Amino acid sequence: MKKGIGLLMGLITAVSLTGCAGTGAESTTAAQTETTKAAEETTAAKVAPGGGNLVIYSPNSEGLMNATIPLFEEKYGVNVEVIQAGTGELVKRIQSEMNDPYADILFGGSWSLAYDNKNLWEPYVSANNDNVMDAYKNTCGFIAGNVLDGSVLIVNTDLIGDIEINGYKDLLNPELKGKIATADPANSSSAFAQLTNMLLAMGGYEDDAAWKYVEDLFTNVDGKICESSSAVYKGVADGEYVVGLSYEDPCAQLVRDGAPVKIVYPKEGTVYLPASATIIKGAKNMDNAKLFIDFILSNEVQNIWGSTLTNRPVIKDAKTSDFMKPISEIKVIEEDIPYVSGNKQKIVDRYTEIFTDLQSK
Repeated sequence: MKKGIGLLMGLITAVSLTGCAGTGAESTTAAQTETTKAAEETTAAKVAPGGGNLVIYSPNSEGLMNATIPLFEEKYGVNVEVIQAGTGELVKRIQSEMNDPYADILFGGSWSLAYDNKNLWEPYVSANNDNVMDAYKNTCGFIAGNVLDGSVLIVNTDLIGDIEINGYKDLLNPELKGKIATADPANSSSAFAQLTNMLLAMGGYEDDAAWKYVEDLFTNVDGKICESSSAVYKGVADGEYVVGLSYEDPCAQLVRDGAPVKIVYPKEGTVYLPASATIIKGAKNMDNAKLFIDFILSNEVQNIWGSTLTNRPVIKDAKTSDFMKPISEIKVIEEDIPYVSGNKQKIVDRYTEIFTDLQSK
């Protein structure tokens, strides 16, 4: 009996040990599962976009910022601080902060100004760059062109009468003398863009015939130079001038709001220049900065801009408002941005010489 009891006890012990071993294995497996799950969650947390902060310097309009920043904050849970000022002022601030950058992004401003200050920017090309129209892709490696603005003519429909204005040549009509609004290309970025647009459209930046056109045009302007770019389109809308050399965004706003104006895209060709977005070198919130560049080049944002604002999207086949002429119906000519950037002073000096000579007559 003792032998049988001992055998029975041995079997029970073996079963018990087996049971304990099974429970231990299950516990170990469960622990491993929890550890793996925790590791996966940690990894996911590391790679999941968003959260944290982002500081943006921007010269952009309130409309564009209001259509962009709250959506980015909501979508990614990022706390965004925006500091707005003129592009030149912001670039100077970034230069002064090079050793300890406060901002992460410069959102807005001219492509050429960003290109001229390439030492300030972090290299980054968004995956969404493939969706951008070929002429405006990020080929330099650090500037994300994100919205387009073109040089246009704005015409007062109450004052134009029977005068035909379809392009630059029509501005030489003697009936328009003293009735053409323009800012000073030496001081206004939009007026300088108009100058390079007309030079390219009329023959080329160094073409003598194109510069003769500039001379003839400013003869017809008759010395009436507006103090600012806004004075141009406002002056036309208010009836002070018949036609103005302006840019698309504010002119489209006037059309949308029912002002007595229309936009003329010069039949000789319209230059569209991309506004820039750049990541500041050494940005403290680098991941969110890259996320923001991806965001503004997304179909979602570009379609919102195109359909609700007067900013023209930079991606292919983006939606645009009914009051915005499709870009496929506009004769677009491409500016040699690096050339213009490198020769800006030379171009300004030649214009100034022409204007000064006209004023002395």
